[in-house]
Amino acid sequence: MMHFSKALLLTGVLALSACANADRFGNKYDSANGGAGAGNGAQAGMPAPNTPAYFQQAIGDRVFFVVDQSDLTPEGRTVLDGQAQWLMANADYLAVIEGHADEQGTREYNLALGARRANAVMEYLISQGVAPNRLRFVSYGKERPVELCSDEACYSKNRRAVTVIASGATS
Repeated sequence: MMHFSKALLLTGVLALSACANADRFGNKYDSANGGAGAGNGAQAGMPAPNTPAYFQQAIGDRVFFVVDQSDLTPEGRTVLDGQAQWLMANADYLAVIEGHADEQGTREYNLALGARRANAVMEYLISQGVAPNRLRFVSYGKERPVELCSDEACYSKNRRAVTVIASGATS
């Protein structure tokens, strides 16, 4: 019985550690500003410009999409232009682009839509000069919502692609 309790405790700790960054999809960026971020790098408390935290807060780590679409909006392109510049200036980092969808539709449809969205972001970054070997994408479909409710305010926050920065670029 003691081993079972330890195994159960270990499983719980591992499950909770998977949620360690609870504010990862917080309301720091809203769809009204296209996820452009809120800082210019000169604010007190702003992370150093060559850090993933700066990328997320000042550049903007996400772009939003229209219902059932994977076409980039003008606001999305503006955010991605900043992402491309940051990635080219910080060659030690890789980027994983996560494609997401709202809860409407089937799981399969939303996985495919998330993949199209993430691929659109990846292709745009490549077109702006980011090396393809530094970019990967994954689709989560509707499996990782930012908001949980059944109205447009939530849906619009879930229709997104998020660029996650990781260290370890390969040449």
